[in-house]
Amino acid sequence: MKTILDGLRQNMRRYGMLIALIAIMIFFQIVTDGTLMRPVNITNLVLQNSYIIIMALGMLLVIVAGQIDLSVGSVAAFIGALAAVMMVNLDLHWTLALLGGLAAGALIGAAQGYFVAYQGIPSFIATLAGMLIFRGLTLVMLQGQSVGPFPPAFQKLSSGFIPDIFGYEGLHLTTIVLGAIFSVLLVYMDLRSRRNRIKYGFDVSSIQLFIIKNLAVVAAIMYICFLMASYKGLPNVLIIVFLLILVYTFVTTQTVVGRRIYALGGNAKAAKLSGVNTERLTFYTFANLGLLAALAGLIFAARLNVASPKAGTGFELDVIAAVFIGGASATGGVGTVLGAVIGALVMGVMNNGMSIVGVGIDWQQAIKGFVLLLAVFFDVRNRNKA
Repeated sequence: MKTILDGLRQNMRRYGMLIALIAIMIFFQIVTDGTLMRPVNITNLVLQNSYIIIMALGMLLVIVAGQIDLSVGSVAAFIGALAAVMMVNLDLHWTLALLGGLAAGALIGAAQGYFVAYQGIPSFIATLAGMLIFRGLTLVMLQGQSVGPFPPAFQKLSSGFIPDIFGYEGLHLTTIVLGAIFSVLLVYMDLRSRRNRIKYGFDVSSIQLFIIKNLAVVAAIMYICFLMASYKGLPNVLIIVFLLILVYTFVTTQTVVGRRIYALGGNAKAAKLSGVNTERLTFYTFANLGLLAALAGLIFAARLNVASPKAGTGFELDVIAAVFIGGASATGGVGTVLGAVIGALVMGVMNNGMSIVGVGIDWQQAIKGFVLLLAVFFDVRNRNKA
């Protein structure tokens, strides 16, 4: 059983980024004269970064498996364009466009996964080709023009809010209840993971650190939910994000598939000799990311109410940066869902805070690049010390 200090040392990047996120939020809360944490801005922050978080969950599995995917931004743009053509030009029902877009994203991810897993093409090259192909196909499909608007029901995928079943004046109680349920589920899965590690003889952090970590996470979730409850409540897209976080937390910590993905990234040859079908596992991680990139593309298009030829530009950089900043290792085998979410929030809060303050887009890019470099530097330094 580790002490609090031992746990902090061995998980410095994960807890360090959580502390950094809190510090960044406090800093921008001060320099923006309280604008950052206003309920309306918190809602905007969620809407602006939901698609990055969604793609980061899929990218996490790809990076943990020791691969990379540069095409997610272009795939998201292509799926948004495909859905726009289906709804606006072909006048199909929005549900068909939604399902068709998700299916197309999964197929695109599966195709790239096939070339990486079964044909031996390096993932950097295969997905770089995918990035160029689907960016070009997006331009072809939209003929260089924006396509929209979309049906109101489709727009609610991103801009809608859940109804308050309690009907309480002044506070969206349904948001508070759902936040509490989500918090309980997260703590339960973390507790179950801890018990399993103890059962099989693995080291775990001290009970004090476990309690402090979970109290901090629950407090943060409930505080954000309270702020949103005082405005319009939880956006529909945040419910999707919550569900995905729960699912991927369960998959990565409680399932055989999750453990095999970490084994694959830690040592592919050893995993294969242990009976793991490494090719199929790699294939699945890319197909999964394609599906999530499609979902993100649909949400982004719904938020803008238009499909643009330039949609998704630079998304892959923000998604990859979020995963690495959140504690994933550049060599694979290391990373957590909570870390990826924290990394995405760090990027989102920095973007939002710097925009409010008036920092130019040029300096924003430079600062984000510096943060990413520091995150990878600490990862390499920690591995060299181990």
